[in-house]
Amino acid sequence: MKKVAFYTLGCKVNQYETEAMTELFEAAGYEAVNSEEYADVYVINTCTVTHMSDRKSRQYIRRVKKKNPEAVIAVVGCYSQVAPEEILDIEEVNLVMGTNDRRHIVEKVESVTHNDKVSTVDDIMKVKEFEEIEISQTNGKTRAFMKIQDGCDRFCTYCIIPYARGRVRSRDLDNIVEEVRNLAENGYKEVVLTGIHVASYGKDIKDKKVGLLDVIKAINEIDGIERIRTSSVEPILFTDEFVEAISSMKKVCPHFHLSLQSGCDETLKRMNRRYTSGEYREIVERLREKMPDVAITTDVIVGFPGETNDEFAKTKKFLQDIGLAQTHIFKYSPRKGTPAATMENQIDPQMKHMRSEQLISLGKENFRKFAEKFVGSEMEVLFEEMNKDGNYEGLTTNYIRVEVPSEKDISGEILKVKITEVKNESVKGILA
Repeated sequence: MKKVAFYTLGCKVNQYETEAMTELFEAAGYEAVNSEEYADVYVINTCTVTHMSDRKSRQYIRRVKKKNPEAVIAVVGCYSQVAPEEILDIEEVNLVMGTNDRRHIVEKVESVTHNDKVSTVDDIMKVKEFEEIEISQTNGKTRAFMKIQDGCDRFCTYCIIPYARGRVRSRDLDNIVEEVRNLAENGYKEVVLTGIHVASYGKDIKDKKVGLLDVIKAINEIDGIERIRTSSVEPILFTDEFVEAISSMKKVCPHFHLSLQSGCDETLKRMNRRYTSGEYREIVERLREKMPDVAITTDVIVGFPGETNDEFAKTKKFLQDIGLAQTHIFKYSPRKGTPAATMENQIDPQMKHMRSEQLISLGKENFRKFAEKFVGSEMEVLFEEMNKDGNYEGLTTNYIRVEVPSEKDISGEILKVKITEVKNESVKGILA
């Protein structure tokens, strides 16, 4: 039996696509092995959000060829979509595919040898149909990340992803429902709806008017699924009508990742973000009013071109005042081909690092304040696995990671836990 190994970088969409491609290889008779093991085929599913992700892809390619000089090395994903020639120039690479046509990856891999150099990357901007590849296996997991949409038409000035993923393409609602039913039958209790720009779901479907809310409503009716989450969502999606609807559905988790990027309006404008800090604050308050225990998590970029000390101070003050549950901090990384890469007043790396450290520290403080509100209360936790300390870990509906001692295996179960203390970026508890 031939062996295939996957190495995946980047977002939950990439992780979903890797799982789907893994199933395609297994259906063709391959054994899927760990990315560091000996294999006949290595598939690198790349990300290109930062220079670091590009570098990690190149390092892995060179490393695995030494494990098996006769292995076929296939590179797919966002990095290969925007820079196919650059990747094909890497000596060890045999096949380059982009962000489309992955359902044919097995036959494309089998059509090349370890001596070949082939690129099948097409113009992603001409692709208008959502590519149907799905997952069905549990693989010992309790949460299923399910891709319902691809592409983005927002063109934020710092972001390369619209050029790597193309136009908005939405998955057929009936196909989404069918996959969720299969996942429920295979033991999944939670579904996380992912995409490149999930809030745009349905805008490309001309013959029937559907949106993200329709997807959530349909999944809410499926037996076996007990939790519904969304991945990163555009803040302006959360109108009064949308919030009213989701707050009335018990399966919708009170946790939303609302991408902020900056708390300064001048910076937001240069980024081509389509909201102000004031509008973002109103949306957070709207959610907190309807869902008192809601967790709002976010992303923030520091060191965007032109970000003055005063602009950074506005972002820091905004984050102090609004007190979000978790904040992921990214140092701005110029991407060739984006408007921000050629903007004046690029920020030096040392300044980016200093600003990043300040916001990381603030984020930890905000998480502690948020989590401490639940100490002494009972919360339902979907347990996933045992950690290195021998305790079982899982997530509350509002995305607090909880660890508890248990003599029996409680993976995959939803159990009530009494929260006892906050510990770094998680909390401790005991089974109620």
